[in-house]
Amino acid sequence: MKKDIEIPVAKDVHVAVVREWNDEFLSKDWNAYLINNRADAIEMTIVVSKGFDDDTKTSTMRHGIGVVEAKSFKKIEFLQEEVLALNNEFFVTFFAENKLFEKRFLFPKHSISEKHLTNIPIIEKEGILSEG
Repeated sequence: MKKDIEIPVAKDVHVAVVREWNDEFLSKDWNAYLINNRADAIEMTIVVSKGFDDDTKTSTMRHGIGVVEAKSFKKIEFLQEEVLALNNEFFVTFFAENKLFEKRFLFPKHSISEKHLTNIPIIEKEGILSEG
């Protein structure tokens, strides 16, 4: 029975955290983005995020992202400095190819910092790609 169940593997979808200038607050902020590097759009996209540690846990946030076009990105959320000291987890669920996909992305604690910045594809800004 288990051999009959197909579990599709989510490829070319990523979560990145980007350091950006905020004109309103005149500060540099960390923002999480969903990147669709696939050749087709992903639909009905939902992202569930939380921060956690051995004894600390943030609220669970749910974001209805909707459609993310091929080779594009959408902002998920702003990350406060306090949660950067925690593990930050993002569960991404979406439809593509008439199938339901799900993937977990993790930013280990203290991995979101200026010293880990790299160029992020599609967004074309410096940030950190998640382990996923």
